[in-house]
Amino acid sequence: MKIRSALLKGVALVCFSAGCLHAQAPVPKVKTVQGKAAGKWIRDGKEMAFLGLPYAAPPVGSLRWKAPEAPSAWSGTRDATRFGNRCQQWHVWDDYIFTDAGPSEDCLYLNIYTPGTAKPGSKLPVMVWIHGGGFLAGAASEPRYTNPALVAKGVIVVTLNYRLNVFGFLASEDLAKEQGGHAGNYGLMDQLAALRWVKTNIAAFGGDANNVTIFGESAGSFAVSALTVAPSARGLFHKVIGESGAFFGSTIPMTAASERPKRDQAFVSALGANNLEELRAMPADKILEATQKQRGIGFSAVVDGSFLPEPLPDAYAAGHQAHVPSIIGWNRDERAGTLSKDMTVEKWKAYAKEHYGAKADEFLAAYPANTDEQAMHSADDFTTNGFIAMGAWRWVEAQSKTGQSPVYRFRFDRPAPAEPLHPTGKYAFHSTELEYVFGTLDVRQGATWQPADRKLSDEVVTYWANFARTGDPNGSGLPAWPRYDREKKLIHLDEPITVTPDTTRAEFEFLESESTAQTTR
Repeated sequence: MKIRSALLKGVALVCFSAGCLHAQAPVPKVKTVQGKAAGKWIRDGKEMAFLGLPYAAPPVGSLRWKAPEAPSAWSGTRDATRFGNRCQQWHVWDDYIFTDAGPSEDCLYLNIYTPGTAKPGSKLPVMVWIHGGGFLAGAASEPRYTNPALVAKGVIVVTLNYRLNVFGFLASEDLAKEQGGHAGNYGLMDQLAALRWVKTNIAAFGGDANNVTIFGESAGSFAVSALTVAPSARGLFHKVIGESGAFFGSTIPMTAASERPKRDQAFVSALGANNLEELRAMPADKILEATQKQRGIGFSAVVDGSFLPEPLPDAYAAGHQAHVPSIIGWNRDERAGTLSKDMTVEKWKAYAKEHYGAKADEFLAAYPANTDEQAMHSADDFTTNGFIAMGAWRWVEAQSKTGQSPVYRFRFDRPAPAEPLHPTGKYAFHSTELEYVFGTLDVRQGATWQPADRKLSDEVVTYWANFARTGDPNGSGLPAWPRYDREKKLIHLDEPITVTPDTTRAEFEFLESESTAQTTR
């Protein structure tokens, strides 16, 4: 009896410290085209994670500023329990926390999270996440993207790194000459390479290569919108989710091939590189430092005539985009609390007259100011729309017109709880929805969550998982989410969730009319 008691106590200790399933189950392994990999159990042994898998060759040396090449095979069993390096970047935002080894040009790695029961032949829906960060910063190792609750809903989640800033989007004259006039977009090509890797390998993890959803936030959402018009990406994804951003505005411009090479060549010349050989031999830190000092330049997507044949508005107007189901939306207060600070009726009317002159009354009809409180709300709506919502609105409208597939529109309205970086607790600011989408609320430092937050997070996760599975976010126990392309109604993600007609259309139509007027002047 004493021996049995001691054995039971030992088992109890193992179960308490690591979880019985985790302690007893063998190390999860998988065989990819490149070789075998050993991952780890997460969430008390209920799910598996395979981290730091290379989806392309390191883009270093002669491969710097070239389309990604296939990764090399490896012998033995690869350790897939740690994140690969994040791509080259400097510290940009305080809420960006990383759990990888650090920045490097050798950064083209992805991570796969699967249900513990997943196996080849399971054919589970796949969601491929593209992180945000203005194409300046970010990585798949951010805690808010890890341990995604989507996996508990029967979805395989893939997260990835891609080249950023100058390393991902330089489009100089020398590069254009070398590459047949089609320079730039290496960061987007990385995402394409990751999708190709998923197409080839995801069945080994239990995923369905013919049921892939790409989703992203901010720059990640811009990237998703770009991939919908990239001919080489066709067939690699079957649904899209865009959270706060699209290449239909000026926040992150998609420049013309006629504009970028000369400007980018001037940047290269200032570095002191006389040719591509010297440029590729230059230390990454030196290039990054020069880029940081000239942040106004900005390196982003370019209409290169090959990977991106035409601007997004033109492609969508002609119906050249991927005709796949879409969820598109943004947050209520993407950029609030700036222009609205101490706003009054008098100040807002003065702003209207100063900036819109003879059209001040039209502006005030769209952004009214009958009370000081309304003036503050109008100012917040105006800055939010100008910052990011306008581009996303154009995207959802364009897809509704020519997309030949369901479109679901959302607005995330739940204010984030007060925490050190956002002390007001009043706004659903840019990126607020991320922890709700991934079910990782507790990684946000200093925030106190309410039961309503956890309920909303589970509802959002369920909508996203349903959509990944079927192309329709609706399902049992959820408020009905109507198709925007049919009913012009959107869902407000708050607690409780509500559905309303598009009551802000006048705001966007005014901005659209102003944009058209400026173009024709």
